[in-house]
Amino acid sequence: MLNALEVFTTVVVGLMVGVELSVALVINRILDALPGDSGQLGRAHGGRMLGAVMPVWYIGSLVLAAAWAVAGRHDPGAALVVTAGGLLILSVIMSVLLLVPINNRGKTWTPENRPADWKEQMNRWDRYHYARVAVIVAAFALLVTALT
Repeated sequence: MLNALEVFTTVVVGLMVGVELSVALVINRILDALPGDSGQLGRAHGGRMLGAVMPVWYIGSLVLAAAWAVAGRHDPGAALVVTAGGLLILSVIMSVLLLVPINNRGKTWTPENRPADWKEQMNRWDRYHYARVAVIVAAFALLVTALT
């Protein structure tokens, strides 16, 4: 049963990392290259769509890592899992304090109501997102290491 939890947790966190890495390195670059207001509209739509899914994914990943840490507390990789859990906590804190406020504004913007500094706000969101991606990549690497 513990093996199934370990594999499931690693897959769930790995998929989350893949989505967030794709947003950081691919999707937002594509949206930024679109003509006219298309990129801003795409970011707003992405903010609404992923803004609804990602909180569940982040918290779910954290819960799974915590369950693994408790269930496998006597295993050799337990410290790695606990550290990964700590990084996942950090990613949730970063999300709530840094990214969600910008996302909550951005997902309501249209070309008619967006603020003059909307691009600067999106660039700030991108920078925070890069840092959060680094944190969850590190958490994923620790989980994979603990799994092996």
